[in-house]
Amino acid sequence: MSTDIILCGVGGQGTILASKLIAAAAMKKNIPVKTAETIGMAQRGGSVFSHLRLGAGEGSPLIGKKRADLIIAFEPAEAVRQMPFLKEGGSVVVSSHPILPVSAMIGDAAYDVEGIMDYLRHKVDRLTVVDSDAAARELGSMKVLNVVLLGAAVRSGALGLSEQDILAAIHERVPERFHALNEKALAFAR
Repeated sequence: MSTDIILCGVGGQGTILASKLIAAAAMKKNIPVKTAETIGMAQRGGSVFSHLRLGAGEGSPLIGKKRADLIIAFEPAEAVRQMPFLKEGGSVVVSSHPILPVSAMIGDAAYDVEGIMDYLRHKVDRLTVVDSDAAARELGSMKVLNVVLLGAAVRSGALGLSEQDILAAIHERVPERFHALNEKALAFAR
């Protein structure tokens, strides 16, 4: 198995934790893992992305353009920002919930979420859109969006890991008091 995955979002969404959960699940199955993270202005809502390479092969943890098998995007515009890395026939799992950049909040720039989602629908053959607002309402928290997206990635078949693999990583890496909520998040929209 060899899978190149990019996770992307903005600071505070749990992108790095999701990356660590995938890496832990893969390592538990003796799958070699290489990772690289860019957190930039993460604490201020800036772009965050993580490259994961599962399986033997490339020496570098960085994924080249048109090489990613899967993009897991916590925010629609961040999905578009990472599109140059998606290979032909690759998969995208994206949250439908936009996080407006400061420029859009103060009126200096528009944020056209419908235009962004239409772009993704036209550019990606294997697109899974997760209704994050529905997930937050049902689960009572937007803080487990990362695990909701991991569940969607598992069910898309593009992740190459099972729900049980991710669940074991959650039990290993997440404090016990959050296990029940994360289990519900992983199973959301099953």
